Parts: sequence; structure tokens; C-alpha cells
Amino acid sequence: MTTTIPELPQGVPPARVLVIDDEAQIRRFLDISLRAQGYRVYQAATGQAGLELLVGEGADLVILDIGLPDMEGHEVLAELRQWSQVPVIMLTVRASETEKVRALDNGANDYVTKPFGTQELMARVRALLRSRTVSADGVLPQFDDGHLHIDLVRREVQLDGAAVALTRKEYALLSLLLRNAGRVVTQPQILQEIWGPTHQHDTHYLRILVGKLRHKLGDSALDSRYLFTEPGVGLRFKG
Repeated sequence: MTTTIPELPQGVPPARVLVIDDEAQIRRFLDISLRAQGYRVYQAATGQAGLELLVGEGADLVILDIGLPDMEGHEVLAELRQWSQVPVIMLTVRASETEKVRALDNGANDYVTKPFGTQELMARVRALLRSRTVSADGVLPQFDDGHLHIDLVRREVQLDGAAVALTRKEYALLSLLLRNAGRVVTQPQILQEIWGPTHQHDTHYLRILVGKLRHKLGDSALDSRYLFTEPGVGLRFKG
């Protein structure tokens, strides 16, 4: 019996999974398995290529092999943890407890030993992605800190009880960041999702939009409460 991911609410894009593994057979197997579950899949055969894909395309989850040809998976994990909190599942043939503890201590969210069963891995993927854009019961996330209130279901944004009028693009940006709260959304990803694939390098569009959104939310680039800039990488909503 095949288990599929729950249907996402309208407007919520499928989760993106980045597979970093030097074995073509493993990448092909994971690509087929993940796509069958409705995920978008990116592949990289080296640690450096994986990091570049993560910066350029973004991801909602990374499946990372420890034994890579150019750098250890532990090094890749350490580097991406400097600027991203994307969930990471480590893959390895090394089954020792010491290796697992090292991976988890370095910021991995889960650890799977090769060879692994498809159903088990897919269950682990679903568990880590469950809170990505929707809660366990399929409801879009809300935010309320007593000052700012955001309800993506009702498309309501309020500041100190007063409605905040956002343009379509301002709301799209806020929604994208909230749906990925606590994780960095890269500039190319934001530009592609809001302006389309032909505008991935028009960062000045994004700077203007962020400035307007910050002003309406009572936020400040110098003393951020909600929208945090990761220089040269992207944006993160308070998580």
C-alpha cells in the first residue's frame, strides 16, 4: 500500500527536497520515490554543488550523504547551518552511535543508515515537513504576538488591532516568509515565486518591496522584530 502526502491547501506549493549524494543509483531511487509522493526534487553529486543549489533554489528539506567526494557531509552540514535551519536527514553506511551523535550534535534533524526502506525514509521526510507550510491538521500557519496578527486562511493582517492594507506582492512576500518561519528563504526563490523566473536577478525589486512591507508592519532593518535579512542570502521571518 502506498502512502501519499496530505493534499496541500490551494496556494501552498509542493515541498522541495534537495538530495546530496554521490551515488547516482541512490539519487535516482530517491528522485523516483520522492516525486511519487508529490515532492519537487533537486539533486547534487557533491557537497559544493549541493550548497550552491540550496542557495540558488532553496529547499524545504535536505537529504545529505555523509560520504561525499569533495567534502564530508558533516562539513556541508556545518556550512549550511551558518545561514539556514532547513531540516536535514543524514544518510550513511556508518552505523556507529558516535557517528549518529556527531551528526545530530552538528545540527542534523534525523539520521538514516544505508540500506534503508523506502517507507521508513518517506515517513521521516513527512514528519520533518509536516510543520513546513501547514500544521498536522492541514491548517495554514497563523502568527500573533499580541502586536502583529497574521491569518493566512482569512488573508488578514492586523497591527495593534487595526487592519493593515497590503498590496498583492506585499502579501505574497509575507505569506511566503511566514510559511517558512524560522528558515531563510533565498533571494532567487523569492524573486521567482513573486515576480517569475525572468526576474531572479532583480534584487532591487525585492529591496523596495521589503522596505514597504517593513514600514507597514512597524518593523525596522536596524532593529528587526519580524523580517530578518541574511546578507547576500535571503530573508527570514521570526521563527
